[in-house]
Amino acid sequence: MNRTITISTTNDIATDNRVHKVAMLLLELGFEVLWVGRKLPQSLPLDRPYKTHRMSLVFNKGALFYAEFQIRLFFFLLTHRSTHLLSNDLDTVLPNYLVSRLYHATLVYDTHEYFCGVPELEGRWAKKVWQRLERSIFPRLAHVWTVNESIAGLYEADYGIRPRVFRNISPKPAAFEVKSRAELGLPEDRKIAINQGSGMNVDRGLEEAVEAIAGMSEEWMLLLVGSGDAIPNLKVEVVRRNLEDRVRFVDRLPYAQLLQYTAAADVGLSLDKDTNINYRFSLPNKLFDYIQCQTPVVVSPLVEVGSIVQTYGVGELADPTDIEALRTAIEKVGTSRESYSGQLIRAAAELNWERESEPLKAFYSQL
Repeated sequence: MNRTITISTTNDIATDNRVHKVAMLLLELGFEVLWVGRKLPQSLPLDRPYKTHRMSLVFNKGALFYAEFQIRLFFFLLTHRSTHLLSNDLDTVLPNYLVSRLYHATLVYDTHEYFCGVPELEGRWAKKVWQRLERSIFPRLAHVWTVNESIAGLYEADYGIRPRVFRNISPKPAAFEVKSRAELGLPEDRKIAINQGSGMNVDRGLEEAVEAIAGMSEEWMLLLVGSGDAIPNLKVEVVRRNLEDRVRFVDRLPYAQLLQYTAAADVGLSLDKDTNINYRFSLPNKLFDYIQCQTPVVVSPLVEVGSIVQTYGVGELADPTDIEALRTAIEKVGTSRESYSGQLIRAAAELNWERESEPLKAFYSQL
């Protein structure tokens, strides 16, 4: 029997590297893969070895977006029947669950975060809606994955079901072309701290990173590569403070191009603040990108990221709300980058997608 799998996400296919890695693994295992996402005005062109479908929606945020997406996704799954369905995050699970029951398809749920703990939902009526949906469906799911053991523990406490874990670890970056700073339009004579990703939102330490760099010597600059809801206000603040020469913004890039900037930096930043349960246990993919690109890091002293950095000795921990401590940590890592070389080599050899994907591969092989 031909095995087909439809993957669902609410985000832009072009920049979701975690799901792309899973899609490639499924393709390798012999699945016929179709990934359904949405098309945004700034979406990059796609060239993938599997099928994709991007929906252009009338609404792009808020309750109307989620309502429209649920309905559109339900009818798409209904008319594009698959033997397997892969739902990514709570905002895709209802249409997938309903269609899986109708067609007796195998449903896999991959929750990339503790969804109802995200700060965007705190204090809003929408949180109760998502919690009610999760409570009605989660206990009925047979195959659930998440991103780390801490978040698996939260779901186990809520529902008595412990998801299996595969971390969003980067592949060995053999496929990207290393470029010089000159080729990237970056200064050769300055030290660069980078923060990257598509989730550069409020409470992720970006404001503090700008403040830290602003108070450091002129040889330092901050590079923010990607997107998020904190970026528009940060751009205004940078202009207001005349920091355009110290802080540079680069829009979303394809993964291989993103890594060129990562490899060119002196320090990688991951500065989530402990303002909510989801950030407290975050383990962002950028940490592993930094490691694979041999860029030492400065991270928040949170459970998962702190454990990785301390275990492998690939950087320093600093509370992002303590600006002076943050400056000291960035300066220390940036001026002694070579001293982290051996630890980064060891970490890159152990923390890579090729190793992390083995249990996932075994799971999908037996479906």
